[in-house]
Amino acid sequence: MPEDNDDASRSRVPVLLDTDPGNDIDDACCLAYLLRQPRCELLGVTTVTGDTRQRATIADALCRAAGRPDVPVYAGLTGPLLHGRGQPEVPHYEAIKDDAGLRTFDAPPGDAVAFLRDTIRSRPGEITLLAIGPMTNVAALFAADPEIPALLNRIVLMCGVFTGRNGHGPGTREWNALCDPLAAALVYEHAARTAPGKLLSVGLEVTTKCRLPAADCRDRFTAGGEPLQTVLRMAEVWFAKQADKITFHDPLAAALIFEPGLCQTGPGRCDVVTEDGPFAGLTRWSPSDDPAKSPHHVAYTVEAERFFEHYFAVTSRGGG
Repeated sequence: MPEDNDDASRSRVPVLLDTDPGNDIDDACCLAYLLRQPRCELLGVTTVTGDTRQRATIADALCRAAGRPDVPVYAGLTGPLLHGRGQPEVPHYEAIKDDAGLRTFDAPPGDAVAFLRDTIRSRPGEITLLAIGPMTNVAALFAADPEIPALLNRIVLMCGVFTGRNGHGPGTREWNALCDPLAAALVYEHAARTAPGKLLSVGLEVTTKCRLPAADCRDRFTAGGEPLQTVLRMAEVWFAKQADKITFHDPLAAALIFEPGLCQTGPGRCDVVTEDGPFAGLTRWSPSDDPAKSPHHVAYTVEAERFFEHYFAVTSRGGG
């Protein structure tokens, strides 16, 4: 996408996306949003968990559908680091596997982590890292180079359950943390030690308020053009096998980078249960107004209707 010379271009936010498209359709919805968000300077996409090469092909197909073949895409770590559910299958790949011109990704998974590290180090203090899958790549990045959290402008995660609201009671675990509990714990801990105040986590209590039935998604995705029409092809696999709706978990996390007023947030500290067993991946939230005890922030509420207005304004018209 060519650079503009107006005030909007000067306020663009450089973003790195770490994602696991191919299971829940909201990852693809999120990437479609970033590709159409005029304030987003998308520096690259890394994929995580299971067959990350197929996931990278999905991400690249969406970039190309949006007219953005310039966006670097890397297949990352398969995970988990130690134990966890993982995601070996990539069912949505079936929807695009026969498309002409698909790229394949054969580079070592560690190249994705190296790409993240090199890109962040090339622009210290500027980049927002948006992680919306299991935290395997991000944990490996922070472990390999502990200075990285401090070199980021912001860290935004779709991860966790924090307040037990909206039907998520004690013991509820969020999928990204459950897939690789140790990785999630390492990300929160590294951010707390080296970049306090920079990490925002958006949990299930908030994201599950952002749902649309399948019929509405079909209508809006069809009317929105590309890359939403490619998303819809994969969404049909999701509708047939999983659900008759889409919950926009990941797109909400992305939208908060550009429209922070969509959610109310609060400070505190998040810890993750790492022991293998029935509580692995459980996020424990301790709210606090004491800066020394508040290295993290989480979302508490969301204006769902306003979010959808913003999301479809951006993805359908390239503005919002």
